Amino acid sequence: MQRSIYIDNPQNQAAAWTRRQTGRPGLRMQYRRHMKGIAIRSWIHSLRAWARRIKRDVLTLWLALRHPQTPWLAKALAFVVVAYALSPIDLIPDFIPVLGFVDDALLLPGLIWLALRQVPTAVLTACREQAEHRLRAGQQDPRSAVGAALVIVVWAAALCLAWYAWGSRH
Repeated sequence: MQRSIYIDNPQNQAAAWTRRQTGRPGLRMQYRRHMKGIAIRSWIHSLRAWARRIKRDVLTLWLALRHPQTPWLAKALAFVVVAYALSPIDLIPDFIPVLGFVDDALLLPGLIWLALRQVPTAVLTACREQAEHRLRAGQQDPRSAVGAALVIVVWAAALCLAWYAWGSRH
């Protein structure tokens, strides 16, 4: 008779016995599945927390844009970021396979990080507190018609440039 790997370890013997008797995986396999479930739930929880931080930071930039002590460079960068983030139209539509999510996953958080670094600490702290208060109170999110117009202008310019380039070839 060939030796089984379960004979060497008493815990493995119990797991093998459980599997033979009940037809279900042993305790060790149940523990592994349980930990895998915890890891997935933990990953989803951290992803949701990251999304909440992004939303809070966009609202913080929106408030910092209106703050009188924010320098003009920070206001200009915050304007571009807030206009794009709050725009109902994406620069790169989400239905385009990989590129559609690149702006949401990489470009926007990078721009938010850069804009937040330009805002003075005192202004950032005050605006963050206001943003957290607004999020807890459930107030309506701001919308950006200027951001939508900005995205439309960029798309129109890209289409005109493509049309001109295509027309000059023929």
